Amino acid sequence: MFDSPRSDRGQAFTLEGFAAGLVILASLLFALQATAVTPLTASTSSQHIENQLDASASGVLAGAAENESLRGTLLYWNTSQPGHWYADYQGAYSLGGPPTDLGRTLNQTFLERGIAFNLNAYYVVNGQRQRHQVVDFGTPSDNAVSARRTVVLYDDDRLLAADGTPTGETLAGTDSFYVGSDTAPDSGVYAVVELEVVAWRM
Repeated sequence: MFDSPRSDRGQAFTLEGFAAGLVILASLLFALQATAVTPLTASTSSQHIENQLDASASGVLAGAAENESLRGTLLYWNTSQPGHWYADYQGAYSLGGPPTDLGRTLNQTFLERGIAFNLNAYYVVNGQRQRHQVVDFGTPSDNAVSARRTVVLYDDDRLLAADGTPTGETLAGTDSFYVGSDTAPDSGVYAVVELEVVAWRM
């Protein structure tokens, strides 16, 4: 007994439909794999941003070390009401960098690009490492980066007035500086301070 042409045609349509379904399914799987956003993709992008911030922070500190604005920022200190000139009531700048060359560079490099930053000064007194916050934008995020630079302050370094000009008051002649006292008496060195920039996306 022979199958009718109509029966053969039905089988052919069924096979064609099944094959077409497989092609569509394979195409969808391929498209999903090609456009999927994986954790590796996100971390690679985040790492790229962190590398840029790290390079920017290091560059700012390197440039500031060359033009002496690191030292100028550390010495921008009001002895009559102990604290940085024009800092807020907590003693640190919280809306931007200090009105020094370093502060302006930090604002241009980070703040104007929507990046928060802290500026910390570390020094050692009686064997204990101390931190003094110059700029405080709050708690850094998990993807924050940091760069550091060491500055040697000398006994005869003069503190700066509000307009940035040197006063007649030296570090050795004041007892209101945040380091507190000469950390290396009779050496000519007042203190070794490590300045740290911490930057992160807001």
